[in-house]
Amino acid sequence: MTSHPDPKTGLLASRVIEFIRDSTETHACTDTIHYPSLFNELALEVFRFQYQEVAAYQKLCESRSFKADCVSNWWEIPAVISSAFKEFELSSIPQDQRATYFCSSGTTGQNRSRHFHHAESIRLYETSLVSGFKRVMAGESLSVQVKPRFLFLTPSATEAPHSSLVHMFTILGREFAESSLFSGSTDQNGNWISNFQPSLEFLELAIRDQHPVFVLGTAFNFVLLMDQFEDQGITLSLPHGSAALETGGYKNRSRSLSKDELHGSISKWGAIPRNRILCEYGMSELSSQAYDLGLGADLSDPQIFHFPPWARVRIISPETGLEVPDGEKGLIRIFDLANLYSVMAIQTEDLGVRRGSGFEWVGRAAQSEPRGCSLQSVNVH
Repeated sequence: MTSHPDPKTGLLASRVIEFIRDSTETHACTDTIHYPSLFNELALEVFRFQYQEVAAYQKLCESRSFKADCVSNWWEIPAVISSAFKEFELSSIPQDQRATYFCSSGTTGQNRSRHFHHAESIRLYETSLVSGFKRVMAGESLSVQVKPRFLFLTPSATEAPHSSLVHMFTILGREFAESSLFSGSTDQNGNWISNFQPSLEFLELAIRDQHPVFVLGTAFNFVLLMDQFEDQGITLSLPHGSAALETGGYKNRSRSLSKDELHGSISKWGAIPRNRILCEYGMSELSSQAYDLGLGADLSDPQIFHFPPWARVRIISPETGLEVPDGEKGLIRIFDLANLYSVMAIQTEDLGVRRGSGFEWVGRAAQSEPRGCSLQSVNVH
């Protein structure tokens, strides 16, 4: 069914999109602390809208004694634990207007997070995605003279229609690639399969044409692919300007590598310089992505992720609910303006180290929720 957004909502969405586009055009990739007053203004408007229109969020706020008019700064906006998307319909979109949804990864039968979308929310999602990646491509780290070819190691959207990662790859291929291929597939249970032959043929053609290629997939996608090449005794030397983007992800897998081992193997496998292996941090519950933009730096330095200017991150102590000092570890909390139609403030179950305006991802929390409740605010002193 075609959605008909409220005019006020449409105006707010337009203002968020304008903010995204303005900040994309005028600021460097790692500059996330600009327009603070405008970000704060938009964040508070988004919060008030979500408080009124997302019934489950309002109930969660009220259970913690929060009212829409008691928040004056973006970092005070009550955050919802990401696993709440499994239990509640955290969406302002009426049921009859929900065109699709993205769900978290997991096995068949598991209760997964659901992030509902309609045409307007997808438009906002894609604006955020394309603008964020444009900032990455505009930097020195991934610059190329021609549009690269993109090899995606995942199934296509036809086989994985509710994967936010696959949708992300689909849009990146449409906007940034000369040509692209999804070389993965799914089995009868929906599990993702890595296919050697189509990957090999795509890469061999790029090598023959000496055309740069970007290889994109989860960490485990890369492990499986490199194992297949090793089994066949095949090594590659991808054309100058080639790169890789890995998105993490070893959950419930039998084999994993450290980040250093993985990137070393990718570099050796495809002759891709280590400083052209990019990392992405994203979630099905979000509409914006963070990237490790430290390419070209000392490889012994920690990987530091930065969200684009329309999202903010805070590293929160689970004991106090306060942001930790720089260099200390806590839970990653994200405030994403592009999440207009669901909930903008997400308390993740991931641990990170605060690194200025960015963060270093260090793993999953031992306990899935911060102490207290599935909704926790930051006390400001």
